[in-house]
Amino acid sequence: MNDKEIVLSGIRATGNLHLGNYYGALSKFVKMQDDYDCLYFIADLHALTTTPDPNILHENVKNILAEYLAAGVDPDKATIFVQSDVPEISEMYLLLNMHVGIGELMRTTSFKDKARKQLGIKNGSDDEDIEKQIIGTDSNKRVNAGLLTYPTLMAVDILIQKAHKVPVGKDQEQHLELTRRFARRFNSFYGVDLFPEPQNFNFGDHAVKVPGLDGSGKMGKSEGNCIYLIDEEKVLRKKVMRAVTDEGPKEPNQPISEPVQNLLTLMELTSAPEIVQQYRDAYADCSIRYGDLKKQLAEDILKVTTPIRERYNDIRNDDAFIGRVVRQGAERARERASKTLAEVREIMGIRKFY
Repeated sequence: MNDKEIVLSGIRATGNLHLGNYYGALSKFVKMQDDYDCLYFIADLHALTTTPDPNILHENVKNILAEYLAAGVDPDKATIFVQSDVPEISEMYLLLNMHVGIGELMRTTSFKDKARKQLGIKNGSDDEDIEKQIIGTDSNKRVNAGLLTYPTLMAVDILIQKAHKVPVGKDQEQHLELTRRFARRFNSFYGVDLFPEPQNFNFGDHAVKVPGLDGSGKMGKSEGNCIYLIDEEKVLRKKVMRAVTDEGPKEPNQPISEPVQNLLTLMELTSAPEIVQQYRDAYADCSIRYGDLKKQLAEDILKVTTPIRERYNDIRNDDAFIGRVVRQGAERARERASKTLAEVREIMGIRKFY
């Protein structure tokens, strides 16, 4: 019997993975797979909240699967699956929604932020104004119900596998707290001890925030400031050389500006410590040359991404291998999910007469 703690994590199928995904999630997936019972999935149902093109969605799922494998996630050690390949998730999503309040969903920060974006509402609008616009909006410009119930679906992803640990970033911590609340509520309402309350997996260190190349904020697909794991060498070098910096230090030991600190943070992830220190010292004594820094950074990033890109290209073209991985993953994920769903149906009184 497997007595390892269950760890679950997923990435939305919204495009290729970048350095932020690698250092924030993928590299840790690889570390965890030997010590925990790990399930890693591609969240194609979650991606539907932004109504992607169906053909693009399918390709995104395949790309991310190949990137998981290329980064070192081993299908013989971890369960790798596509969210929609586990239909039990969709049924339990409906059942759990019967115990979730509309108000608590509308109060989530991510829903309000995404609703603002979809409706074109400026930041700073109060919650009451947002709610009025959501209710009063016409059919051509709407916030879909899937976006509102996103936390329920995320909770089901976790609870249906009875996961103990879930690695999430700061922007998902509120959703994980809701998952714990929903688990407590279900257990208390029916007088059962079915769901464990999942905790954030922090790896014993601070969460990694990988900055983008635009001088501020974190690396993200929607911000257009990414280095993708499968960027060709020429493309990657060009991106790094175009990264935002500043005019250069004007006096010794002045504070490092945010754009330059971002590049040094990327260096701390990819370069040797003595190289990072060399450029920090050069900034401090006003001798830094940003062209040299960027060339060094590009070189060190390529040492990380080139092996991944090469493996990705081999895996992406091997449909038979990808097919075996997802079939095996779906079978494993469904085995536990089907047991949990059967328990939920029985507890809620949904029983067959035959």
